[in-house]
Amino acid sequence: MTSSPPAADSSPDTRQRTRVDTCHLRWSCDPSEHEVPSTRDVDAIRGVVGQDDAIEALTFGLETSAPGMNVYVRGLTGTGRTKLVRHLLEEVRPACQPAPDRAYVRNFEAPDRPCLITLPRGRGRAFRERVDGLARYVREELVPALSSEEMEARRKQMERDLQKTLQQIGEPFEKELAENELSLVTVQTPNGAQPAIVPLVEGQPAPPDQLQQLVADGKLTEEDLGKLRERVLEFGERFSSVNDKMQRLREEHHDRVREMIEEEARKLMNSSVREIHQSFPVPEVERFLEGIVEDVVDRQLGALGEGRDPSSLYRVNLILDHAEGEDCPILVETQPNLTNLFGTVERHFTANGGAISDHTMIRAGSLLRADGGYLVLEAREVLTEPGAWRVLMRTLRTGRLEISPGESLLFGTSAALKPEPIPIDVKVVLIGDPGLYHGLDANDTDFPELFKVLADFDTSVPRDGQALRFYAGVLARMVAEEELPHFDSDAVAALAEHGARIAGRNDRLTTRFGRLADLAREAAYLARRDGRDSVRGPDVGEAVRRSRRRADLPARRFREALADGTIRVQTSGGVIGQVNGLAVTRAGPLTYGFPARITATIGPGHAGTINIEGAAQLSGAIHTKGFYILGGLLRFLMRGSGHPLAFSASIAFEQSYGGIDGDSASGAEICCLLSALTDVPLSQAVAMTGAIDQHGHVQPIGAASEKIEGFFDTCAAAELSGDQGVIIPAANRRDLVLRQDVVAACGEGRFHVWAVETIGEALEIFTGREAGALGPEGRYPEGSLLALAVERAEEFWRMAREGAGSS
Repeated sequence: MTSSPPAADSSPDTRQRTRVDTCHLRWSCDPSEHEVPSTRDVDAIRGVVGQDDAIEALTFGLETSAPGMNVYVRGLTGTGRTKLVRHLLEEVRPACQPAPDRAYVRNFEAPDRPCLITLPRGRGRAFRERVDGLARYVREELVPALSSEEMEARRKQMERDLQKTLQQIGEPFEKELAENELSLVTVQTPNGAQPAIVPLVEGQPAPPDQLQQLVADGKLTEEDLGKLRERVLEFGERFSSVNDKMQRLREEHHDRVREMIEEEARKLMNSSVREIHQSFPVPEVERFLEGIVEDVVDRQLGALGEGRDPSSLYRVNLILDHAEGEDCPILVETQPNLTNLFGTVERHFTANGGAISDHTMIRAGSLLRADGGYLVLEAREVLTEPGAWRVLMRTLRTGRLEISPGESLLFGTSAALKPEPIPIDVKVVLIGDPGLYHGLDANDTDFPELFKVLADFDTSVPRDGQALRFYAGVLARMVAEEELPHFDSDAVAALAEHGARIAGRNDRLTTRFGRLADLAREAAYLARRDGRDSVRGPDVGEAVRRSRRRADLPARRFREALADGTIRVQTSGGVIGQVNGLAVTRAGPLTYGFPARITATIGPGHAGTINIEGAAQLSGAIHTKGFYILGGLLRFLMRGSGHPLAFSASIAFEQSYGGIDGDSASGAEICCLLSALTDVPLSQAVAMTGAIDQHGHVQPIGAASEKIEGFFDTCAAAELSGDQGVIIPAANRRDLVLRQDVVAACGEGRFHVWAVETIGEALEIFTGREAGALGPEGRYPEGSLLALAVERAEEFWRMAREGAGSS
């Protein structure tokens, strides 16, 4: 059912009283009034201003050494925020405990567990060079030193002594053999040449086959042969005993020569390592040097003698070293995966496909390089890298860094090489958004214990002279760094005005300078294109229009759909049970508003109010909550009826087929429902945005400026009539930073913005009728809209009761 719209002056008091003055629709920055400087007149600013609380919290976290005082930086946005935090750290210049140098060396007792050596800061390179010199000595000089004339003389003397002893044992035995007509000869066997005792026949040794031939020739009897064999057997047993004794003497001689060489090698090695240990009096160094000496003496002398080079075993893997006078480390890790953060153990693949690792393949990550200093990380980047967050929390909790191959950290497998853990003292600065902070605080038990300091950066600052000078100073920095033309005071003022719009408050300016910086660059491009050496205010305005134009395709498509009737939205006349709500859509950083037609139907029944979006599972949680509040408000408004509500109603967003969330349309929905209940038409020239509570107060919403502009553009496309406008919550009055064309239309009376406190005021603007207030007797004034609503509710109740009785 439709009827003519209410007259524009049917509720002059409410409309006049709630109309927002033009001066409050947009903050205008007059350079002369606000003393806005140009970029030529200010020094470049590289830090931040207006964030004293956040800087104080950051400084406290950085300078406090208590456990768990890592810092979460919340609120900073934009691609340059990690760079900004690094600059802040450099400006704060917190004191830090100088970290020592770290090195891994071979563990000679357990090669799969490399040993950690911690050295005084700046001494790591000297230690590595000294050990490299020791390795060169082992490789090039040790064997020649063991072959000196003195050593050769001692070795030859020991050989002579051996031969003399062997001779003293062997000569008596050989003499006795000769006396018994026996001889010691060497015979060839399948196992090689072997000593053997044979008889002498006619002064010549006679092997066994020759003895048999002598028997066959009759030169030797069987009895004589038997006696010869007995003597050979007897002396063979004695020979075995003599031979064993001589063999033992040779082995003892070999051991004495080896011990002499080892003793000399140990003496030479001890002499070489003594100076190193004296220069680096660290227990780990002493154990490592002792291991080198024992390895050379016990295992490597043979390899050295054969020309092999074992010196790579003694290399020092210096994974963290510091130059003299080096500043406190401040690292920004932009790719915080397991390898980059925690280091890794590399592997070399052999020809047969196997993989080998040793202590020289251990590599440090940024967490170790920041030891004693500060590591800046993007929280979301860490969380998206598999396994990185879990290992980071464990490392900060234990204070021990375990370096392993990335796959072993990720999948929990056993690593072939397990370096000794490194004790570290590093302060981690995480940068993240508020939602992520709350999620971590609620779901990770380690997080609140390890990140006890919250540095909360506000997204906006008060709009005062200091903030305006800050804008000019940041622009001056851009001019210097990027070689842009200077911005005059009008251009700085125009960017400040847009900063208020981004902040969503006309009394504050945004600190998210990334978007403003892009506009500044485009304005500089326009100035240069026109051949000017400075940027002016109109250049900034044109840059704003161009940036919106590039991203407003959804808004243009919506306006086209309105023009061709695909989407039905009325901006004139009056309709019962229909209202223009307001919604927003986003395109990158930009937000666009548009009207959404909301309808309601009602009749007697017991179903109550039905949310069609909710029934279709298109309603988000916040929208559903707002709908339930709407039901509570309806009961509150109808509390004077004295009977239960007995009607069935439904509310829907027409021509909306996607999900809907948010409660900013709940104010428009209650107006629509009351229109359907009372059969009083609502002006279609008016749109509304605003949430409600159960007592009828209209509460603030977001994107108020964009929603007003969206309805303005819809109305302007069909020509402004002078009675069109938008109802907003009174609390949103301070958020208005409207476009210049909207402000101009309002100033000329062709468009209006009304700011209301209660739903009754909104109803009076929509209907031109008094809404009514509940009197002391519990009734609304006769003829008021809410009195009519109570009457219609009573009719529905009687109809429902009569229907139930007849059934």
